[in-house]
Amino acid sequence: QVQLVESGGGLVQSGSSLRLSCTVSGRTFSGAALGWFRQSPGKEREFVAAISWSGSTRYADFTKGRFTISGDSAEGQVYLQMKDLKPEDTAMYRCAGQGRPGPLDLPDGYDDWGQGTQVTVSS
Repeated sequence: QVQLVESGGGLVQSGSSLRLSCTVSGRTFSGAALGWFRQSPGKEREFVAAISWSGSTRYADFTKGRFTISGDSAEGQVYLQMKDLKPEDTAMYRCAGQGRPGPLDLPDGYDDWGQGTQVTVSS
């Protein structure tokens, strides 16, 4: 059973930066990709970014160069560097693991999920 644990969230002011981390454990993750999604109350889960173990990345349009995803497959770590945070970035951010190649930007494409880390951006 793959376990994903997020960390790095918090309460920050608008314009600040945060780096979220996702640690994969339980068994060697030999899946296709890891992704980040976010969800705020009353809204649907939203794709943020994903990285495949081949190194390719994909981002949601709203990241507009503010977010960068990176990872170390050997260490089982994926990071989401976020800068110039805005109040609308406030959400629970969750890491997800994709066991075999599939759509990177759809929740249904992922098999394993972490519990999430809360990011709150004040204006």
